[in-house]
Amino acid sequence: QVQLGESGGGLVQAGGSLRLSCAASGRTFSSYAMGWFRQAPGKEREFVAAITWSGRRTYYADSVKDRFTISRDNAKNTVYLQMNSLKPEDTAVYYCAAQASTYYSDSPAWYDYWGQGTQVTVSS
Repeated sequence: QVQLGESGGGLVQAGGSLRLSCAASGRTFSSYAMGWFRQAPGKEREFVAAITWSGRRTYYADSVKDRFTISRDNAKNTVYLQMNSLKPEDTAVYYCAAQASTYYSDSPAWYDYWGQGTQVTVSS
């Protein structure tokens, strides 16, 4: 079992940057695929990015490709989401998620563990 906690959200102007962190408890963090999702008011939770357990493969939603970068440090039990060139439409609560697997998924239903979320607000 793993517990997740996000940090790094906040208010930023359009064009700015933020880096989100997700710290995980547990000794087997390196065996978990990790994902970032977001949910805006009145909308469904949507996939943002994912990274395999080894960190060798990363995947992105088209809407964030070339602007966001997901990475992980297994020694620190932490996954990151670097967000650049932020747009007002990126405003949402951002969640990290974990699943014990060598694969990845862009479906929220695939992930067993979730953090509490961190708010990101991008002003125009």
